[in-house]
Amino acid sequence: MPPRQTAEAVVPTWPVVARCDGKIAVVKISRPSIRLLATDIDGTLLNPQFQISNGDLMALRRAHASGIEIVLVTGRRHTFALPIAEQLGFDLWLISSNGAVTRSLAGKTFHRDLMPAETCRRLCGAMQEFRGHTVLTFDKEIKGAIVLERLDELSSNIRRWLEKNMEYIEFVVPIERALLSDPVQAMFCGTMARMSEALRALEGAGVDGSVTILRTEYPERDLSMIDVLNTGCSKGHALERWAAHRGYRREEVMAIGDNHNDIEMLEFAGHPVIMGNACEELLGRGWTVTRGNDACGIAAAVDLALGAETFIVG
Repeated sequence: MPPRQTAEAVVPTWPVVARCDGKIAVVKISRPSIRLLATDIDGTLLNPQFQISNGDLMALRRAHASGIEIVLVTGRRHTFALPIAEQLGFDLWLISSNGAVTRSLAGKTFHRDLMPAETCRRLCGAMQEFRGHTVLTFDKEIKGAIVLERLDELSSNIRRWLEKNMEYIEFVVPIERALLSDPVQAMFCGTMARMSEALRALEGAGVDGSVTILRTEYPERDLSMIDVLNTGCSKGHALERWAAHRGYRREEVMAIGDNHNDIEMLEFAGHPVIMGNACEELLGRGWTVTRGNDACGIAAAVDLALGAETFIVG
């Protein structure tokens, strides 16, 4: 396995910044080679308290002020990601729903990659055993943007998500009746063990070649989410499309992530960086490892993007 790089180099230089852990760092800034910085939200930008640490916030603002474009790339749907993006304090674009939608803060749409309703109908039919774990998402901002049949089998660990999205949730039985337009995605959510069964069922669902299957796992919360999107849809494809549109080469792109659904994005980026709290599948790939999301890992990665070298003095 290739040796891991670290997001902190020790060098005695002079400009001073405060770190989120209260220590003082002196930072040398050189000419940046990164022009686009793409970061995941959950498990990456958000700390374990589901907040943006002040050190990470200041670092992203510093990167933006230096001319680096920041884009958030998330499994969240656009509306659910907006409150996080707005905290950054500058204009930016969001790649949401694991690459299905690319849209600005102001609501301008660059690209949508929706799943054909007929494909989703076949998927739901093949996954009858997991009806209670099925969530459909549509690209609209009214009740019915999120569709379920019932709540009883969904993991208790997504109650917070359900509460925050209740105004958009509609219950439809059978769920296929909601497929009057193409959905953004279907999601299966539950415990780690139950979603392992769902993955095996998807292998025999007869949708190979017509969908992309991505997973996000939080073993410490016994929570697993399987997102099923249109074929070829992923964070990586969406980031590659956006970089080409903006005229950035791969080697000018840094991507930061922590989970399985970030792999395609990290593979595309010329500078892949994974969080110290990343899943084992990412940690085994020899990518640059920054600090965890509990220790301002984003800030350390931003220092790399800025060509900064950090010397901790406190």
